[in-house]
Amino acid sequence: MPSSLLSVTGTSTRHISILLINPNSTPSMTESCLRSIAGTIPPHVTVYGFTAPVTAPSAIEGRADAVLSAADCFRALHVMVNDPSQPRFDAFLVACFSAHPLIPMLREEFTQPCIGIMEASLYASRMCGERLSVITTGQRSRFLHEDSINTTYGLGSFSAGCEAADISVLELETKPKEEVYAGLVSAARRLVSKGADCICLGCAGMTEMQEICQKAVGMEQREVMIIDGVAMGVQFLIGLT
Repeated sequence: MPSSLLSVTGTSTRHISILLINPNSTPSMTESCLRSIAGTIPPHVTVYGFTAPVTAPSAIEGRADAVLSAADCFRALHVMVNDPSQPRFDAFLVACFSAHPLIPMLREEFTQPCIGIMEASLYASRMCGERLSVITTGQRSRFLHEDSINTTYGLGSFSAGCEAADISVLELETKPKEEVYAGLVSAARRLVSKGADCICLGCAGMTEMQEICQKAVGMEQREVMIIDGVAMGVQFLIGLT
């Protein structure tokens, strides 16, 4: 029986260029982010990866790291974005899971939309579930994320909290994968036990670990959603350009 539903197939050929900004100076994290989204973006979208200058912190695990990295990135980006030999970017994604100071700096300086992966994750969680939550790396990040959820984004009443995997940002790449996965899975299950139905991966370095967490908390049965802010941020920006 033919469907009675109306439908439309997209015909847009307008190319969209998004600059993914890794505000730490570890290139492998930029590469990981780009790999993780390759299968999720349409062919008319190109995502370029920018890594902070070597003078920036190698990982961002506190407010001082964030401020230092924002200053280094802003100087480099201001030159690059205004260089006519570089691609023209339609949007910016700051790939650090925090209320990173670079986000408002870019919004103030440029007309292109700019979002961060933390806000992309949190707002997607509000759209998809009732109780959002975050897997963080270490305990210090947990406190910072809880503060941002409550004060910066005003989502505290919808939060089931944050749980730490007890690893550093750089250990996501250097520790044996079994140890990293064990920490993430344990944190995810603790969040589910607290009532979370949406769990945000609280670091850009976790972006390739979504499937592990999905299996651990029953994503196949749609019991809990694991939200990757890198992929979600790109999709939001496609809609905003």
